[in-house]
Amino acid sequence: MGNETATAPEIKDGYDLPVYGLHQGHFYSLHIPALICIFLSFASAILTIVLSFRQKSFKTFFSWSKSERLVVYLAVCDAAFNMAHSMDHLHILITKDHVYPKELCQFYGFMLAVFISAQNLMVNVIAVNAFVLIFIGRQIKFGLRDYRLLLWTFGAPFVCATIAALAGQLGPNGSFCYFDGVKGTISNFLFTTVPLTIILLLNSILYGVTLREIYKKEKDIKKTLGKQALITEMRHAAARAMSVFVLVFLIQWWAMAVYGLWTFIDPAAVPATIYHLVCVTLACARICPGDSPSVSLAITTKSILEGGFMLPILND
Repeated sequence: MGNETATAPEIKDGYDLPVYGLHQGHFYSLHIPALICIFLSFASAILTIVLSFRQKSFKTFFSWSKSERLVVYLAVCDAAFNMAHSMDHLHILITKDHVYPKELCQFYGFMLAVFISAQNLMVNVIAVNAFVLIFIGRQIKFGLRDYRLLLWTFGAPFVCATIAALAGQLGPNGSFCYFDGVKGTISNFLFTTVPLTIILLLNSILYGVTLREIYKKEKDIKKTLGKQALITEMRHAAARAMSVFVLVFLIQWWAMAVYGLWTFIDPAAVPATIYHLVCVTLACARICPGDSPSVSLAITTKSILEGGFMLPILND
C-alpha cells in the first residue's frame, strides 16, 4: 500500500474561494436585501438627476450653485455604483457561482473601485468645505468647470483602479466583485481600507467640530440684526446641510472599514455579521436622505432644486 498524502487544493485567486453563504444558509439573506436596497437607491439617484436637469439646462450646469452640482455628482456616483453592483449580485444570485468570465468580474470590480472612491473623496470635500465655510467664511474653489474637484474625485480613483486592474488585483472576493479575495488583499487594504479609515476619522472630526461651532454661533445670530446676520445664518444652514452628508457617510462606510482591517489581519476569521453589514449598509445607506441626497430631492419641492436645500449662499 503506497504512501498517499491528501493535500488541500491550492488557492490561487478569488475563484478558488467558496461562494459566501451558499452552504451556510446565508446566501439569499445576503444578496436579496442588498439587491432591494441597490434598486431603490438606483431609482432615487436617477430621479435626482432627472429632477435636477428638469429645472435647469444642461448647458448652464457649471453656473448652477455649488450645492446643486454636488447633488448631481453624488447622484452620478450612486447610479454608476448601483448599476455595476446590481449586476454582480444578480449574476451570483442566479448562477449561485462566481461571476464569469473573469473579465466581466474585473469590470464590475473596476466600476466599484472607481465610484466607491469617488464618493468617499466627494463627501470628504463636502466636509472640508463645510468646515472652511464656518471657520473662515470662504469656500474651496473647484476651478473652471470644476476641473480640480473632478480630477481629484474621479481622476485619481480611475488611475489607481486602472493600475490595480492591469496588475490583476480585481476579481471575486466571495460575496461580490471588487478586489480579488486572494491576490488583491494587500491592494484592497491600501486602496480602500487605509484611505477609507483616514477619511472616516477626518470626516468625523470635521463633522463634530463644524456642528459644535454652528450651534455655538447660532446663539450670537439671534442677538444680531441686519444683512450680515442673515448671511451668517444662511452659511450655517448650508454647512449643517452638508454635515448631514457626512453623518450618513459614516453610517454607510464604517462596516467597510472594519471589514478591510479584519480581512487584512485574519481573512478566515471575519464573522458572517460583518459580511452582511458590508453588503447591506453599502447599498441601503444610499437611499437615506443625506448621503447623496437622492431621496431628499425626490420627496421635496422644486424649491430645493432652486437652492433651498443648501441655500443661495453656496453659489460660486
